[in-house]
Formats: sequence, C-alpha cells, structure tokens
Amino acid sequence: MKARALHELGALRDTLRTLRREAAAQVEREAVARARAERERHAFGEAVGPVTRLAPARRTEHRPARPEPLARQRALDEQAALRQAWSDRVDVESLLHTDDELSFRRPGVGPDVVARLRRGHWSIQAQLDLHGLRRDEARNALHDFLAAAARCGWRCVRVVHGKGLGSPGGAPVLKAKVQRWLVQSDAVIAYAQASGPQGGAGALVVLLAGAPERRAAPG
Repeated sequence: MKARALHELGALRDTLRTLRREAAAQVEREAVARARAERERHAFGEAVGPVTRLAPARRTEHRPARPEPLARQRALDEQAALRQAWSDRVDVESLLHTDDELSFRRPGVGPDVVARLRRGHWSIQAQLDLHGLRRDEARNALHDFLAAAARCGWRCVRVVHGKGLGSPGGAPVLKAKVQRWLVQSDAVIAYAQASGPQGGAGALVVLLAGAPERRAAPG
C-alpha cells in the first residue's frame, strides 16, 4: 500500500514538472513575440520619423436619404403598349377634318390653323427623319420623338417620311402610316403637308399642344 502511494506521488511530481516546463516555454514564446513587436515598432518609428497622435475627430456621419424607387420597367411596359396601340388601320377621315392638300385638324380646330401651318406661322423647332426605317422602327422613333417634344415644350415640328422614290413600285410606304400614327397621339393638334422648301410631299409639319406660340422670324 505504501509502495503504491509512493508510485502515485512520483507520477504527480512528473506531471507537475511537465506543466511547469510548458508554462515556462509559453512565457518565453510570449516574451520573444513582444520583443519582436517592439523591434518592428522601433524600426517603423525610425523609418517614418516622429509621429504625433491626432486628436479624436468630432465628426457626424450624414447618410443621404435613399431615393424613392422608380417603376422603370412599368414605364417601359406602358410606353411599349402605347406604341403597339397605334394602329395602321385607323380611318383618318372619320377622326379628323380634312381637305384636298393632306392637312388634318382635330374637331374644334379651325381651318385657319392649317393655313398658318403651311405659311410657316410657327417656327419648326425639331425634325424627325424616318428615311430608311422599317415600320416598327419608324413607329417607335415617332413615339419617342413626340415624347421628347412634350418634355421640351416644342410647339411645331417636322416629320420627314419620304416620297417613296426608293420603295418597291415607287409608292411611299411610311407616308400613310405616319399620318395615321400622328392622329392617334393626343399631343397632335393638326398637321399639314410641308411646303416645297420644307420637304413638300415627303414631309409633314405638325402642330403640338401644350406650349406657347412662337412665331417664325420674318423672311
């Protein structure tokens, strides 16, 4: 019994010695790490020179408010639906008053408006040339052009559809379509075939709503 106790005591002493050695090794490793860090700080100080600690900055971070989300896709869908709604089969004569010179005006708009369009009473502020465009391309271009006109407040614009000289059979493909598309836009008050210097039978001068009059300069 006594021998067993002595054996257990010896094992305990060996365990304590092992723990002390491990503890001493850990202390030595930490001392080496501190010394290395101190050498690195010293080397940095020698490299950059004296360093002055800055006072704490008294700043307040202002985060800008997030902009309201815009339903961009819905707007694009609505524009696409509007373009698709423009029909090529509208009976123009049933919608608008007409005359023999390819002029159109909405009900309630007097014939003097068309006459003034032909005389250049309003300055032409922008032009859209549809030459070389296919049907869908021309329709989309015209829609976007009228939308831009509304944003810019343009009163009078010119739309060039061409005379069809390069079309099969020499027939103007876009001419009738452009006339029908224009009468389906609420922005269009009236339009007339352009005079010779303004494009003649290959163009229309279009009067738009929503902007003050602007007379042409005397020529």
